[in-house]
Amino acid sequence: MTMLFDGGAIFDGESLQREGWAVLVDGGTIAEVAPRATFEGYHGPCRNIAGLTLLPGLIDSHAHLTLSGDIDGFARWLGGTRAQLTVQALENAQACLRGGITALRDCGGVDHIELAVRDACNSGRHLGPTIRAAGKFICMTGGANYAVARIADGPAEVVAAVREQIHVGCDCIKLMATGGVLTPGNAIEQAHYTYEELVAGVREARRFAKPVASHAIGSDGILNAARAGVDSIEHGVFLTEESIGEMVRQKIYLVPTLAATTNIMANLQSGFSTEVKEKVLRAAEAHRCSVKAYYEAGGRIAMGADTGTPFNPHGQNAQELRYMVDAGMPAAAALTSATVHGAALLRLPTRGRIAKGYVADLLLVAGDPTRDIECVADRRHHRDVFKSGVRVDRPSLPS
Repeated sequence: MTMLFDGGAIFDGESLQREGWAVLVDGGTIAEVAPRATFEGYHGPCRNIAGLTLLPGLIDSHAHLTLSGDIDGFARWLGGTRAQLTVQALENAQACLRGGITALRDCGGVDHIELAVRDACNSGRHLGPTIRAAGKFICMTGGANYAVARIADGPAEVVAAVREQIHVGCDCIKLMATGGVLTPGNAIEQAHYTYEELVAGVREARRFAKPVASHAIGSDGILNAARAGVDSIEHGVFLTEESIGEMVRQKIYLVPTLAATTNIMANLQSGFSTEVKEKVLRAAEAHRCSVKAYYEAGGRIAMGADTGTPFNPHGQNAQELRYMVDAGMPAAAALTSATVHGAALLRLPTRGRIAKGYVADLLLVAGDPTRDIECVADRRHHRDVFKSGVRVDRPSLPS
């Protein structure tokens, strides 16, 4: 099955193509991106995309398939069945795909359920985004998300925990360098893992060619994780000049997850504890300032929404782009963070661009998202999603 997309704009992952270009998809692959005249002899199916923009499918570099936007987070499932949670996680993955997310990274789940969902989607047995998964969070005693994490104290135990995640088939490792907003008793400014513990985890992951993501909110923990050589800093709320310099020097990605703090802030009176309210109030403005500072310093940023956290449901992942632009990133840079940079961070070498030979994971939206990010951030402007060249059925949305 072939399809020629012609008559509209093309954002290739970094910039808009020149006017008059078209994209030919053959099966699940982009066969050609070229001026319209190149396809004069083509007589197959065509899609007129006048007034629309074709861009690569979006990549969410920080999601939690075993969370569903509930205020109680992982606590909801501590007494539930794993069978129920597996079904919910698969439904969450499929909701992401319908929302334009054609690939995602699960940054910590429950009892490795997300690995089964990953395999079901990646094998094609069930329709869903391409998934990379970290397995269990690795944290210190009492650390962030300890209720569902692999608790490990000291370098030797951290190494053992990393090996366990690799043994069960993780794609990456998640180390919790600081306290968490939603974990009771955690101060978000406090460093949890020491530099030595983080180095031990990173080195062990490297031995098995696994990238490392580090949950890091407070400044000391961010610097520890950056110096240890992680691949990405998740959240990065309290960046300093020193940590920004270290991250830029080592080409570490920042995955901002602004949606997490923004959605809690918008729903502060919906039942959050006083502790959570105080933490997110301390974090919100610093979070936006840190994203802007890292972008302006030339740091690499990958879009990640912390999808599944309270009031941050699957399928609305793209709203993160709105918050990134609100924080000071140009719209085109935000789009690149959700395509080219996301693919690089997740090690998906044939995704994230509209280019010859790349997988035909595509999103079609009304308008020009390089001028108005709402064209992508608000899924009411989405017109079609294609996964490996196949159109994804999407439910009608209220206008």
